[in-house]
Amino acid sequence: MIQNAQNTPLAKPVSRRDFGSLWQTYGTMGILALLLVLSSILSPDYFLTSSNLSQILVQSSVMVLLACGVFFTILIAGIDLSVGSMLALTGMITAKLMIAGCPFWLAILLGGLLMGALLGAINGALVNITKLHPFIITLGTTAIYRGLTLIISDARSVFGFDRQFINLVSGHLLGIPVPVIITVVVVGALYFLAQYTKLGRNIYALGGNAQAAWFSGINVKAHTFIVFLISGLCAGVAGIVTTARTGAAEPNAGFGFETFAIASAIIGGTSFFGGRGKISGVVIGGLIIGVISNILNIMDVQSYYQQIVMGALIILAVTIDKLFTKKTR
Repeated sequence: MIQNAQNTPLAKPVSRRDFGSLWQTYGTMGILALLLVLSSILSPDYFLTSSNLSQILVQSSVMVLLACGVFFTILIAGIDLSVGSMLALTGMITAKLMIAGCPFWLAILLGGLLMGALLGAINGALVNITKLHPFIITLGTTAIYRGLTLIISDARSVFGFDRQFINLVSGHLLGIPVPVIITVVVVGALYFLAQYTKLGRNIYALGGNAQAAWFSGINVKAHTFIVFLISGLCAGVAGIVTTARTGAAEPNAGFGFETFAIASAIIGGTSFFGGRGKISGVVIGGLIIGVISNILNIMDVQSYYQQIVMGALIILAVTIDKLFTKKTR
């Protein structure tokens, strides 16, 4: 302990956490808690019922899956606008394979997981080859993947596939909805990857400062490729879940879902400028989107207004993030 000339111990400086740091730590949880309270007040007889809460978790599962993939692309100061189209295309290919007589487990592997990874890999390869911003690349592939979905399906819904697929993916296991279990497993794996592996640390470093990451020996192109591959894989899993839940592969499935996925990641504390964010925050952000959508549906608010709410939330969240990031720096 340091002492002054009169041999009196000097007081240690008191660390005070400003509102910016408090917001970054507890803001997302606070928003979710506030929404739960408000929703309970607006719909006291229905919102907090077990069936409705289970429905929120199931509906949020697809959004969380997409948001986890988008999270990694935002973490490197990029973006993936094609997740909704990848969801539709992977779901459609999975359904088509089952209609053609392919066992449902093989259709899941080939049409959902491998195809999702391939589509994401195409995004990553195009970003590396062209050196264009991911916004431009994924804006283009969004149209390409959606167009391929419409061509493959002839712009028609595909249904009548293996019932085992629907029962397995959209059913319950020990009373827990399978989509929720799938989401928990994916989130757990990605959380471990982001927090406890060298790959995760390198991705954070790349998002913090790409040039410094390159000088420190990190292969920027390889990590960019992997990030988009992860996003495509998450979209593939979301496509499988969506197809099983609806019992049909819709050519317009996932339309506009990229907005909700980005909103989930940003509201969950992921910095739009890269290098900061956590999977746990993304999950909470996805639940926030799910609660908002649920209470608006309960109140019979048209979906058009929900789009307005989500767009406003993205602008607000990025604005707050920018202000607090500057203050922290």
